[in-house]
Amino acid sequence: EKKASCELLLKCSVNVFQSLSDGMWLRCGCAASLRVLASPLRVLGLRRCNTAAFMPESTGFGGVSGRSGLQEFSVSSSESFWAAVARHRLSWIRPFTAVQDCDLSRGRIRWFEGGKLNVSVNCLDRHVHTCPDRVALMWERDEKGSEVRYTYRELLEMTCRVGNLLRRHGVKKGDCVTIYMPTCPLAVASMLACARIGAAHNVVFAGFSAEALAERIRDAQSSTVITVNQGIRGGKILELKKTVDTAVQSCPTVQQVFVAMRTDSPVAMTARDIAMEEEMLKEDVVCEPAAMNSEDTLFLLYTSGSTGKPKGLVHTQAGYLLYAALTHRYVFNYHDGDVFGCVADIGWITGHSYGVYGPLANGGTTVLFESTPVYPDPGRYWDMVERLQINQFYGAPTAIRLLLKFGDEWVNKYDRSSLKTLGSVGEPINTEAWEWYYRVVGEERCPVVDTWWQTETGGICIAPRPSDPDAEIVPGMAMRPFFGIKPALMDTEGKVISGNDASGALCLAQPWPGMARTIHNDHQRFMETYCQPYPAVFAFVVLKKNVDVEEADLSRQLNGIVSEKIAKYACPDFIQFVQRLPKTRSGKIMRRVLRKVVELDLDSLGDLSTLDDPAAVQEIIQGHRELLSK
Repeated sequence: EKKASCELLLKCSVNVFQSLSDGMWLRCGCAASLRVLASPLRVLGLRRCNTAAFMPESTGFGGVSGRSGLQEFSVSSSESFWAAVARHRLSWIRPFTAVQDCDLSRGRIRWFEGGKLNVSVNCLDRHVHTCPDRVALMWERDEKGSEVRYTYRELLEMTCRVGNLLRRHGVKKGDCVTIYMPTCPLAVASMLACARIGAAHNVVFAGFSAEALAERIRDAQSSTVITVNQGIRGGKILELKKTVDTAVQSCPTVQQVFVAMRTDSPVAMTARDIAMEEEMLKEDVVCEPAAMNSEDTLFLLYTSGSTGKPKGLVHTQAGYLLYAALTHRYVFNYHDGDVFGCVADIGWITGHSYGVYGPLANGGTTVLFESTPVYPDPGRYWDMVERLQINQFYGAPTAIRLLLKFGDEWVNKYDRSSLKTLGSVGEPINTEAWEWYYRVVGEERCPVVDTWWQTETGGICIAPRPSDPDAEIVPGMAMRPFFGIKPALMDTEGKVISGNDASGALCLAQPWPGMARTIHNDHQRFMETYCQPYPAVFAFVVLKKNVDVEEADLSRQLNGIVSEKIAKYACPDFIQFVQRLPKTRSGKIMRRVLRKVVELDLDSLGDLSTLDDPAAVQEIIQGHRELLSK
């Protein structure tokens, strides 16, 4: 591993090691380009900018004005900025005594220590005191036109019933409750109920298999699971209770499963199962909130784990909530009375931050979308926009590209005059999709905010908005760092790259409140993945049979192709030619084994008996030693 000569930076890649077949460092993983681009499309901001009206805390920032001035202050005077925002935006049971205590070189990230608060109080109670009948949730059920609305008072009562139910059944502060439910109000109430009583939640996407669910339950060590009898998505029935039944067979920690009824179909109940709604009716609508330390765990959220064991990212109370609320308000220009439409599932970080916590912390109205963009037809999103009068719409480029293929008529069929901001999340959005989104969906009057962030960051880090008046938005570019975010590009030597038209690994150079604190039960992995100097890149290459070529020549050719087709920064530092790769009998490449070889951690190779040919590993180890000795 090459050692960085500069200060340690927080890497925003998900994988330390990738092979050439994975496409090397992709743009939304660790790679980024910094270019000055011209575009005929310009989306302009407000003509006037009253900084104090825009951000009231700025009156204490010593004459700072404008979005660029606020951004510079938030980075150069990070403690002053975040202290003022935290005091103003959150309700505290006990004020914090220290703004931050962070050392990325040791993986130490702590914000607002000494403070105590309750996240559910910040998302519910304080709004019930001022506007109890404001709509908190608009549940867009899978069945078109059958939305259900919940006020802040109703959501608080439901949350308190769930909180009391969990307490009565032994869930206590510090426990972790796994939630395997579709996007629905009871799922939101379950998340907030965990926060209310001091338990962490582990929401698992309701499309995951029993095996994936079981792995996450075991890692989180959950004794309690909350699910529904069945889910409905795109008109199809999902047997969620059956999936849970299968999963918990390999989860000895699970003692109880709460089962809610999404459909009328009865399901088999075991001794561990509890009829959730029936038991909730026995509970009081008042539930005493727990006083939580700022750095107590709020939730775990697992990455997909496509190259190894899923990572349970840990997010904590105050910092995460503050960052979700601030980004929600300023990236999307959200105002009181707006209806915010994030169509992400609650099983993903986008659903957590911009379907639940960000909007509710701001006292907003948030849409919960249970269906798909093409059910029962490709006009589903836009029909929903018209019926619910959605002001901000936040979706994925994949869906936008899909809907583009169906033509403009499905969009133009519905009134979209309520829309003010369009958002994009999850992957880069190509120019064609961006322009269709802006021109057709937004009628050339709604700015499109292409947001860059991921599970590890907790909230949006780079986006076109907020910005100074008349600042342009370039199609397909995230463009501007959010308050408190200091991006940097690094080369493979660990040096910061400056200047325009440059490419490198995108890193974030200083901590911010919303970032993940660790990987559950594996802080060393968190350190190695995110807080170490930029690592060397290895590639393993298998040649076709009967190919006779000098390895040195082929290495130069491969690096040339990677440099031309992807970018120079993506060129591997080491290329090892091998006869074969370690694979399971089903043909899956065991990247975990290759990573351990690269790290020279041969004692942790694990059980190799499931490999199709274990001898391949020894060949790779020997070849790796020879490569490093050259």
